[in-house]
Amino acid sequence: MRLLGMSGPVLVLFLICIAPGAVVIVVLCRLHFGAAILPPTIAWIDDFTIERYRPMLRLLDDGDVRFVSSRKPHSLTRLRRARCRILRRYLRCLTSDFSRVLTALKLVMTQASNDRPDLAALIIRSQATFAACMVLVRVQLVLYSVGIGTVNISELLKVFEGMRLELRMLLPAASDSPA
Repeated sequence: MRLLGMSGPVLVLFLICIAPGAVVIVVLCRLHFGAAILPPTIAWIDDFTIERYRPMLRLLDDGDVRFVSSRKPHSLTRLRRARCRILRRYLRCLTSDFSRVLTALKLVMTQASNDRPDLAALIIRSQATFAACMVLVRVQLVLYSVGIGTVNISELLKVFEGMRLELRMLLPAASDSPA
């Protein structure tokens, strides 16, 4: 087993130790250097609803997999790979939306008349939780693509929705204050 000139034990060490660390760094960079956002308004934040991501749950439904495997077992691998590809696109959108919500929260926090260390701590904690959940989901997705286990995105969606609701609660207060 040689890949890029690596022997078996070195490759295994790379996959176990270094690869997950690289994934964490990539996820954190994407969260930190997210796309520029529009000024936060109530209408803007209402566009970032968890409902946009409900189809992700349908992609992971075992009923379809069982149906395909009973009818056309040779198509099962293709179905899993296609679903994984679509789910990765959803995950990119979710990461981008989460980054925008965090950036808007930071903007609201810096414009506030009083300090909010509790909000700063919540942002940091949510960012770390989201990154850890994203890494876990991506590992589960790789395993799922080869027929092992399932993918659980519920915690990821919960963190996103929590930050979205936090921003939603702060926006009326932010829009009432003089600019």
